[in-house]
Amino acid sequence: MDSKLHQAGLIIALALSCHAATAQTHQQWRDSLDVINRKIATTPYSSDLHLRKAAVNLELEQWSYAVDEYSLILRMEPSNLAALFFRAYANEQLRRLNLSRDDYEAFLKIAPFHFEARLALALVNEKMGRKTEAFDQLNRLVEMFPDSANAYAARADYEHSQQMMETAELDWKEAVRLKPDDTSFALSLVNLLLEQGKKQEARRHLDLISHKTGRAALREWYEKVE
Repeated sequence: MDSKLHQAGLIIALALSCHAATAQTHQQWRDSLDVINRKIATTPYSSDLHLRKAAVNLELEQWSYAVDEYSLILRMEPSNLAALFFRAYANEQLRRLNLSRDDYEAFLKIAPFHFEARLALALVNEKMGRKTEAFDQLNRLVEMFPDSANAYAARADYEHSQQMMETAELDWKEAVRLKPDDTSFALSLVNLLLEQGKKQEARRHLDLISHKTGRAALREWYEKVE
């Protein structure tokens, strides 16, 4: 199964889609960048313009240029949350994990209840091999967002990776309870049950999923519980 904690990137992508404009071709983004650069050259400092430029840099995967733009903004406005969040994201793409971690932590000091930033910090800590810190952030995420299926799913995936099978099972069940229409969550639970040899229970959950997807779509899964 795909790692739910590593799907934190999907949640961050939602924030990115809000940060940038509508979908464009590569050349259209290049053209947009040219227009913004001309405006910046003839306009006094504007955080909006620099944020727009950095957003286009992200779309073009120009991570270093994006970091430079966000750093400029943060020199002028040290508490600019958008610049902190997206500089952390760009540094993560550059594998500058220490810098990414620092920015997410600075962000969370200002906005401690920001779901995406805390989940991203857990992901960065995991990538750095800081297992205790990663788990602490996931625990805080669940405490802060007890009604979030994504929070339980992220923690369950991490627990699974650490062979904490019983607690992972409980968290997957809670994620499924909170978001019963999410087939990926339900199948992650089935996968965990199968790894523990709980075929009968796994089959019961497959039957529930089949009411929504049809049994044919789950043929390979049913073969595993026979």
